Amino acid sequence: MKPNRIARCAQLAMLLEVSATPKPGNIDRDHNYPDTRFEHFLASSAGVYPVLEKAAKSRSGVGSLIRCAVIESNRWQDGGNTHFGAFILLIPLVMAAGRCTNKACLKAQVRQVVRETSVDDAVELYRAFSEAKVRVKPVDELGLGDASSINKIKEQGLTLFELMEIAESYDMIANEWINGFERTFECAASIRDKVVEYGINDAVVITFMEFLSSNNDTFIQTKFDSKKAEEVSMRAKRILQKGDINVIRNDIRSFDEELLKEGVNPGSSADIIIAGLFISLFEGMKF
Repeated sequence: MKPNRIARCAQLAMLLEVSATPKPGNIDRDHNYPDTRFEHFLASSAGVYPVLEKAAKSRSGVGSLIRCAVIESNRWQDGGNTHFGAFILLIPLVMAAGRCTNKACLKAQVRQVVRETSVDDAVELYRAFSEAKVRVKPVDELGLGDASSINKIKEQGLTLFELMEIAESYDMIANEWINGFERTFECAASIRDKVVEYGINDAVVITFMEFLSSNNDTFIQTKFDSKKAEEVSMRAKRILQKGDINVIRNDIRSFDEELLKEGVNPGSSADIIIAGLFISLFEGMKF
């Protein structure tokens, strides 16, 4: 597949995710936050296209490409962090897609892309964090908010993959890097399986709910605590047990309203849905 088509798949994945509604707690076409709106996500998705196309042509430089994506996103909108976590997943996937000789090799190629990362990639991710101004979990060592971490990374010779290994136990996006994007590919399969019967909007909503019911969202854990993340997952699971989307749609809307009032947004789950949508589109999904 040509680089411009791969980049379009990534861009469309970002647009489809933010448009899907109701997606409890997250911005969509029906809901905004006080300082970040639906159109900020649209602008980010449009503005980042050149970086995505460059990534599809690149053999290295994951960290600098993530940072460039953050810079371009910020250049096109002033709503703050919209896609930082998504870029961490999308950039290696887009690079892997650019290496593929067929659509079936994406999983093997993305494992290779992340394992080939360098110390420079790790440093660039930390710089990207400063650009994105995203909330992260406080840690004792090598915290993303700690300016001295870059020097420690260089001194210890830590690659970006090795940094993800450190964060694997408490960050679901890091966990994807270490475990071959396993849950991301599962989300892709779920969306593909559901899109014919339900259409793309509901396929995304159901997959989001299923993912949320099975995984404690990192962003919720960071903003609140693990107990809150667990509670949100259990609430999603109870709703899903009531029946299919046509039965539970109003319950999902009520759940959405509750989370928005509480300021609870499962942002990391949304990032994985974006990456799953990219895989589905790259592998030929139409809707």
